[in-house]
Amino acid sequence: MTRTATEGRLRIGTATGTDVRGDRGSSRAARRSLVLDLFAGAGGLSLGFEQAGFDIAAAVELDPIHLATHKLNFPYSLAICADVRDLDGDGILDTLGVDEIDAVIGGPPCQGFSLIGHRVLGDPRNELVFHFLRLVKEIRPRVFVMENVPGMATGAHTELLDELVAGFRAAGYEVRLPYRLLNAANYGIPQNRRRLVLLGARSDTPLPAYPDATTRLRANGGKGEREESGLVDLPYCPSVRDAIADLPDIEDYPELLESDELRVALCGGSPYARTLRGEREDPADFGWSRERDGRLLTGCLRARHTELSRRRFAETPPGATEPVSRFYRLALEGACNTLRAGTASDRGAFSAPRPIHPVYPRCISIREAARLHSYPDWFRFHRTIWHGFRQIGNSVPPLLARAIGQSVMTALGASPKRPRAAVALGSDELASFDMRKAAAFFGVDPGVVPPRRRVAVAN
Repeated sequence: MTRTATEGRLRIGTATGTDVRGDRGSSRAARRSLVLDLFAGAGGLSLGFEQAGFDIAAAVELDPIHLATHKLNFPYSLAICADVRDLDGDGILDTLGVDEIDAVIGGPPCQGFSLIGHRVLGDPRNELVFHFLRLVKEIRPRVFVMENVPGMATGAHTELLDELVAGFRAAGYEVRLPYRLLNAANYGIPQNRRRLVLLGARSDTPLPAYPDATTRLRANGGKGEREESGLVDLPYCPSVRDAIADLPDIEDYPELLESDELRVALCGGSPYARTLRGEREDPADFGWSRERDGRLLTGCLRARHTELSRRRFAETPPGATEPVSRFYRLALEGACNTLRAGTASDRGAFSAPRPIHPVYPRCISIREAARLHSYPDWFRFHRTIWHGFRQIGNSVPPLLARAIGQSVMTALGASPKRPRAAVALGSDELASFDMRKAAAFFGVDPGVVPPRRRVAVAN
């Protein structure tokens, strides 16, 4: 569907989505609370908020390949393939056919703020945080949640953050201050990943609190204890072993050099792994069940490492960094380092440094990375290693997003409702699109994201 919003700046190109009101009713009392996810990517924030009891009314994403992945996993959600700079609030609400959105969430592109690489105050991507502010002002949700990298709260970038907070306040939103850096490891996730989270509420809605930590970071060779002060009574977050030990070694399967799909019966494993497999009840998960083949494990495509790389990987002890590739080798009893996305196609298309498996002389697979990021096994990523890892590295870990969503749900005064029905995943073809096919699916220009310029990296 392509629809022109009567007062919008440009057309909203989008695939048809289910009416978000549907049989859930149009009144606030009858329906699940609604979320608009800006800069949605593959859907880490979307999934966490769905698990907290929200429905994803719409997802806005510029990259058609990432939006196709979101559409596959959230087929009931309206998928809007557009640049947020070209949208306005009235147009979005008109397209959705709703008068109010309960929460606007999103993580504006963060490379301009990142502590890794070159930090440029005037990076044009930094302006996208102010378009997030503009759309919040125009849509007037009851609550907003903005996520970004810690670098946004350091150095000269704090001026931008202060300006952003002042803008929200001028629009009639209270902001939770001081803002917090949340670590995924403190919310049941086996990864040391710190992110800035900004919470705000309209004047008629209580201000959400930052969620309390439930776990603490595992120390890897003495690292991590300093930031865990005050959390010593909490249990440790799951380990790398807890996350991936039940998964088979993909190099035992020659077919995975061409396919990312493996039919296998998994068994055993930690409570964390069994929950992500869908075999252990998760009473805090209020998301929609997905219809899936429980024996199908996706995201298992093998990387074609050279023998020289394999020897270097094998010689690297767990918990250390391989000196040539600079890849970190995971330790079974430790936590994963921050999973990164690499650079976009218009910034050189450098692959992210994927961690080395703690047991085998290879990099971890997409599915292993998804486990370390707290994605359930039913969640389908793009088949390629390049896009799959970018989708994970760019996303908020779902369990962290769920903890934030639970705080928002409390502030809204709502009780999460567990859906009775199951949702069938979208077409598996959505996980295979190249840019041309993905752009055609959403009715947008295939040049909306510059083509990838391949750069040789050590792997």
